[in-house]
Amino acid sequence: MDTYPLVLSVLGTAILAAAVLPRILKRLPLSLPIVYVAAGMVLFSLPIGIEAPRPNPEDANRAERLTELVVIVSLMGAGLKLRRPLGWRTWGSTWRLLGIAMPLTIGGIALVAGAGLGLPLATAILLGAVLAPTDPVLASDVQIDGPSEDDADQDVRFALTSEAGLNDALAFPFTNLAIAIAGGGSWLLAWAIDDVVIKLTIGLVVGLLLGQIIAYLTFGLPTRWNLARSRQGFVSVGATLLVYGVAELAHGYGFLSVFVAAVVIRRYELDHEYHEELHEFAETLERLASIVFLLLLGGSAVDGALNALTPAGIAIALVIVLVVRPLAGIVSLVGSPVDQPSRWAIAFYGIRGMGTVYYLAHAVTEEVFPHALEVWAVAILVILCSILIHGTTAWAAMARVEPTPAALAPR
Repeated sequence: MDTYPLVLSVLGTAILAAAVLPRILKRLPLSLPIVYVAAGMVLFSLPIGIEAPRPNPEDANRAERLTELVVIVSLMGAGLKLRRPLGWRTWGSTWRLLGIAMPLTIGGIALVAGAGLGLPLATAILLGAVLAPTDPVLASDVQIDGPSEDDADQDVRFALTSEAGLNDALAFPFTNLAIAIAGGGSWLLAWAIDDVVIKLTIGLVVGLLLGQIIAYLTFGLPTRWNLARSRQGFVSVGATLLVYGVAELAHGYGFLSVFVAAVVIRRYELDHEYHEELHEFAETLERLASIVFLLLLGGSAVDGALNALTPAGIAIALVIVLVVRPLAGIVSLVGSPVDQPSRWAIAFYGIRGMGTVYYLAHAVTEEVFPHALEVWAVAILVILCSILIHGTTAWAAMARVEPTPAALAPR
């Protein structure tokens, strides 16, 4: 049987369903990711001749490229949502989550995984690094909806959106640390200079410069020539690919550059209606690609990717979702002006997703890690638990911390 027409039919059905499912799920404590992961589990369990991706080098390379594309597009969309001016106080929760919660999460996961699973140092750090970044794609229920939404009084949504935009870039130095340790040799000085200082600096500079240039071309040129006059939303994707490609060519972190460029573009002309069109196109592409990812994720869960799980691995996955991230988040927000219910929401809703798959796929194609299959299994289980637990509770939590009419019903 030729499976190609079947795959096209399934994707077409899934995409059409995505147009109506949000309305169907509106009054239910469910999210789109839950539905599509479940659909993937059912689909790949059927004897119809299609196979889900597995944690092998060939499939890992494909997973890296798919998730890379989705993440960079979602980072552009996340940056375009933010209208709050950049500052130490205005972005206070973000800096706390990045500077305190993220290292604590990495260290906590590495410690728990090393002790509970007997992972060597490099592999334990790798698991911590790939599970530290929160997801800018699958966390729509707890993030700012779009550029037209005022984030001034939405501390939870702003913190989670901005954190997801930045920690997807800041996970790179820690992932590269694990790769360096696994490779052996004298790695510390080279890692600190190259992977921390140089690549972060280049990523930041490229994002600032290209963001300013693209913003000028979009809004600063005379109306006859500027990009905003075109009303074409695909400009956001062009900007994303340009910034990411230049940053990577310049030996910087492209994820960081894309998010920084998006924030710069938004700040250049804060209230222009064209931001909504840019965001909508990026969000559409992001949603289409995320449908594929979620179906494949569900398929991999029932087609061998979880075979390496042990009872200890299952327990550790639950500890990561329910204890490590929430505890690290609460510690990071001690002394924050954010009220206590909002602190708990920010700390708990560190949703895991595509960034985890990207970083893990990248690492295992760069270096050999002992217990890699077990790490894959734990990471995928963490993503599945995050999708289920966070997806079924987000609407109630947001209604509690943001008691507005829009937040009173499940999304």
